Amino acid sequence: MLFNSYEFLFAFLPVVLVGWWSIRPPPARLAFLTASSYFFYAWWDWLFLPLMLASTTVDYVAGRALVALDDDEPRRRVVLVAALTANLAMLGYFKYAGFFVDSLDGIGSTLGLGAPFPELGIVLPIGISFYTFNSMSYTIDIFRREVQPARSLLHYAAFVSMFPHLIAGQTLRYSTIDGQLRRLTPRLTWELAASGMFFLSCGLVKKLLIADTLAPHVDRLFARHDHLGVVAGWTAAVGYALQLYFDFSGYSDMAVGLAFLLGFRFPQNFNSPYKSVNISDFWRRWHMSLSFWLRDYLFIPLGGSRSGRWLTLRNLVVTMFLGGLWHGAAWTFVVWGLLHGALLIGHNLLRRAGLTPPWTALNRSITFACVAALFVIFRAPNLHGAGDVLSAMAGLDGLDSPAAVQTLVGLPLALGIAALLAFVNLAPNTWEVELRPRPVYGLALGGALAAAVLTIGNPSPFIYFRF
Repeated sequence: MLFNSYEFLFAFLPVVLVGWWSIRPPPARLAFLTASSYFFYAWWDWLFLPLMLASTTVDYVAGRALVALDDDEPRRRVVLVAALTANLAMLGYFKYAGFFVDSLDGIGSTLGLGAPFPELGIVLPIGISFYTFNSMSYTIDIFRREVQPARSLLHYAAFVSMFPHLIAGQTLRYSTIDGQLRRLTPRLTWELAASGMFFLSCGLVKKLLIADTLAPHVDRLFARHDHLGVVAGWTAAVGYALQLYFDFSGYSDMAVGLAFLLGFRFPQNFNSPYKSVNISDFWRRWHMSLSFWLRDYLFIPLGGSRSGRWLTLRNLVVTMFLGGLWHGAAWTFVVWGLLHGALLIGHNLLRRAGLTPPWTALNRSITFACVAALFVIFRAPNLHGAGDVLSAMAGLDGLDSPAAVQTLVGLPLALGIAALLAFVNLAPNTWEVELRPRPVYGLALGGALAAAVLTIGNPSPFIYFRF
């Protein structure tokens, strides 16, 4: 079920909100929320619901075992390794087994070795990357003695399955939601309702009126990747960077808004990432929950920046390689992650040498150009297609003819992209807007929401659904 669908907005959500705020006993409320979230997930394909239940059970049991073995460190490590292995085995099979077999087939075909492996035909369960990382962080945090285990299996199941963040993030930690689950908000206040509707409306506008409007233009340009000149190439790259920003930040806004409507508070996931002044700053602003997860559970355990310059650079590359692979089982994501690792290394070395430019506007422009160029690899169906677009952007395929510019780009798209670039660089983000109970603001937001809802028709999935 999609947030941007009539079924969700006018059937599922109203029923859930009425039920949630009508039920009084906390255990019954959590049971209702968990059951509703399972229904939300099963709407896509109920056959994969047992997989999420299995992941939930493994980590809940592991958390209890870690507390029971508090004085036995060797056995605690065995429990941790077993829980992480179970989670990674499920994620690895469903997300990466097909990629691994296809890669072996490619190598075998190149070397002329025998017949290819049979097609596995594995379907990727939606949201598996997000709820697996959420579950793993719970077990690791208990092992580190940073959080207490969930009060009951019901509390933990409500955390894992909570529908606002279930399908495409955030990568939510149990410590963020633990206290809120133990002390449920008793009633829906005007403040919660206003904040919820504001974030939900902003997210729907971003997704439906901006990201989905850009999508067909971006698809058309990438479909003709071998016929682009420098203007069309940069239009494709910047257009996709903007589409992805408004698509995923729109989802993140909706998740926060839905949480507010249920009486929960989620942390910020986007902080104007295209205002970043360097690539490190970008990763502190883009998909913040995943960036902080990779920092706390991968980069720092590898040694972080405590083990000298060269090991720090190695840790950056390993972290970004695995971060790229987390996004998808394809060589495009592997290369995208490695190149981001290379950019982080380059920035680290330049910063240490005192060679970074002192001008904010230049730094922001260079950072955005690098990010947009690498998003070409993220978007392209394969490395060959990405190479065609990047070659065009570098001017290796020449300047577009006026006819090609008119056909592939056109004035409306060019003006739209220019306006959106100005917006993401100058306007405050959703979290920076100060809510004021003024009729004019309510009318403006209501009008934008109505315009967005009227465009739903056949809703398109969010880009991060496939990760």
